[in-house]
Amino acid sequence: MDDRFTARRREMMAETELPAGVTTGLLERLRSFVVPFAASLSEPVQRTHTREYVSGLLSPLERKTGEAIAYLHEHERQGMQKFMGHVPWDHRPRIAVLAEQVSQTIGEPDGVIVFDPSGFAKKGTNSVGVARPWCGRQGKIDNCQVGVYLGYVSRRDPALVDVRLYLPEAWTRDR
Repeated sequence: MDDRFTARRREMMAETELPAGVTTGLLERLRSFVVPFAASLSEPVQRTHTREYVSGLLSPLERKTGEAIAYLHEHERQGMQKFMGHVPWDHRPRIAVLAEQVSQTIGEPDGVIVFDPSGFAKKGTNSVGVARPWCGRQGKIDNCQVGVYLGYVSRRDPALVDVRLYLPEAWTRDR
């Protein structure tokens, strides 16, 4: 891990203080939160893997791999890896669930939708979508991937609703 990141992480952790009780019932709240997102999966084991995958992503694991997440939940890695890489599922119904939740919880008549592209520097050219556009984080034209984020903002709160990887024209041709 980059030394600058390690130092900054220590600083942020030292500055972070959770209010008492914020984690009370967290696992049960997480289980409830995941239910509508996992509902369209056909197999009960897939719904279980969904909950475990999300909790693994939110865990303090250093590396959020399928193997690490499986071991966190005391399972063999193959089941989680199969779920992550081979079980077909469509993200669109989950985005629709999220959009509905955002609408119900923070929706306002004068709320606005915000689109925001953001570049992530990449060292090589093999990752999907890597090109040499302007990378604001780098302050220059550089190898990067660009994510296009859709958010909703109201007086109550902001919320991230969707994200897509921008594919430059060169990446839309068959390779």
